Amino acid sequence: MIDLYTWPTPNGHKIHIMLEETGLAYNVIPVDIGAGDQFDPEFLKISPNNKMPAMVDPEGPGGKPIALSESGAMLIYLADKTGRFLPEEPHARYATLQWLMFQMGHIGPMLGQVHHFRNYALEKLDYAVQRYENEAKRLYGVLDKRLGETLYVAGEAYTIADMAILPWMRRPHNQGVEESGYPNYLRWREALLERPAVQRALEVLADRRRTGPMTDKEREIMFGAAQYQRR
Repeated sequence: MIDLYTWPTPNGHKIHIMLEETGLAYNVIPVDIGAGDQFDPEFLKISPNNKMPAMVDPEGPGGKPIALSESGAMLIYLADKTGRFLPEEPHARYATLQWLMFQMGHIGPMLGQVHHFRNYALEKLDYAVQRYENEAKRLYGVLDKRLGETLYVAGEAYTIADMAILPWMRRPHNQGVEESGYPNYLRWREALLERPAVQRALEVLADRRRTGPMTDKEREIMFGAAQYQRR
């Protein structure tokens, strides 16, 4: 059984979706990022960059245990392990990896900045909010155009690229984006949200989601000096 170190965030949900879709057995180990669990020395042995999700598969390549962090790498590993959701045919495989990298390099970092400056920054900087909202709208536009050409992000098959992107783009209103302007995206989002595995995945650790404002302690742990200490 895979040990999954996770929390109910977009990056965590990416792996929840993949595990639910493949039916692999996994054990959820919460990593409360507001409490500082990500800095625990034992967790750092698995995730040197102190980020979740991370996992340990006791039945890795050659039957030997493997520890992995970085959600994109984890998706590729799980796809190779199961032979699912990452095509073998080269053109389709590289299209999938291209759109997975689109999420890793653009959607995740840029929408993360939108969330920070809209929801968490103590000082509201109009320049920063406008910059990242505009970039969010641009990225929704890129995705919407692509989905006007194909059924799923990487082509006609559902892949790890879709699983990576959906959790970050579930709630555009939180990112300053008016969803009605992106009809192809809406068609795709609703189709994915109807999948039973996706529904189950989005409920993983649902009871641990923050329901109120971030506390001063949580803010210090996530955005203050604690985040930048060498460990």
